[in-house]
Amino acid sequence: MSATIIDGKAFAAKVRAQVADEVTKLKSEHNITPGLAVILVGEDPASEVYVRNKGKQTVEVGMNSYEHKLDASTSEADLLALIDKLNNDPSVHGILCQLPLPDHLNEDLVINSIAPEKDVDGFHISNVGLLGTGQKSMVPCTPLGCLMMLRDHHGSLSGLNAVVVGRSNIVGKPMANLLLRDSCTVTIAHSRTKNIEEVCKAADIVVAAVGRPEMITGDWIGKGATVIDVGINRIPAPERGEGKMRLVGDVHFDSAKEVAGAITPVPGGVGPMTIACLLANTLTACARANNLPEPEGLTA
Repeated sequence: MSATIIDGKAFAAKVRAQVADEVTKLKSEHNITPGLAVILVGEDPASEVYVRNKGKQTVEVGMNSYEHKLDASTSEADLLALIDKLNNDPSVHGILCQLPLPDHLNEDLVINSIAPEKDVDGFHISNVGLLGTGQKSMVPCTPLGCLMMLRDHHGSLSGLNAVVVGRSNIVGKPMANLLLRDSCTVTIAHSRTKNIEEVCKAADIVVAAVGRPEMITGDWIGKGATVIDVGINRIPAPERGEGKMRLVGDVHFDSAKEVAGAITPVPGGVGPMTIACLLANTLTACARANNLPEPEGLTA
């Protein structure tokens, strides 16, 4: 029997609708409009598309969108000055600096110059430490989206065995911490893990975030397990014509869906949740800044 497909596109639409409702309440009851500032340095085509989508969705849910497009040659001092200005602007509740940055800019320095309470990417070292010690923090968007979908599918995650394949600071490590907070038994697997196939097969939940196209096949998945595929990889698609490419995840979808109980597709799984959770984080940051209750179901 084929797995239940977890539709990230539909789930993200639900999240955005909830955010929009909460924004409407903030405006009518408190005369507050959440604001998200996005900084783009340089002209990376993929980043430009992503920033454009963020701005469009921010406006669609009723928030204020502030886009700052800087030349690729912008100095570190000028970028830090802009971030400092946004840190001190009460109309801005969330700040995001689109990565990657040009080589002459220190990414760690830039990320850690954003006020932690406005760090809606959840990358600031203070937020990383707070999450790792189980305290209230801003949570990285992609792991938050994965957690929301897992909670929605399972209800309680307590006592489930979860394997996170990948140990990046952006997905793998925060994902493991979030699953621990929901009382899962968590293993982080990676390129040096011995018998990785058996480690994955013993799991109730597999979160694939390793960045290798279709690495995890159906024979790595335990019967009935839930598979969350974070990977987005472009591979040649000669069947579509010369030079054509197609998107695949870190999981071999066709073989895994025959064994898994539930699985996210690529595209249309985790991807749409990332911007939806960015909007949710901006709403949460706004609520915290104004000492208002945090929106239910939109935080970790």
